[in-house]
Amino acid sequence: MALNCLHVWDHISEYIDNTLDPQVRAEVERHLAHCEICSAIIDSTRNIIVLMADDRVFELPLDFSKRLHARLDEVLKHEDPEPLGIGP
Repeated sequence: MALNCLHVWDHISEYIDNTLDPQVRAEVERHLAHCEICSAIIDSTRNIIVLMADDRVFELPLDFSKRLHARLDEVLKHEDPEPLGIGP
């Protein structure tokens, strides 16, 4: 049985937690050996877990929030509000 990307994504948590059935884990690893996208998703998910478990606090630069909101406002100005159901 060869897994595709969607199957691998369904098993990310169990793969990272090392709780997958050994046969399924072997199939996931076989897929990861040739799929750069799934490998990147697994690595990114692991990084997020590490970052979320880190209890350090980082100070944001002065006015970061203001610049972030200004940038978001700029991007949203150019988006069509209709898909969100906000039309007239």
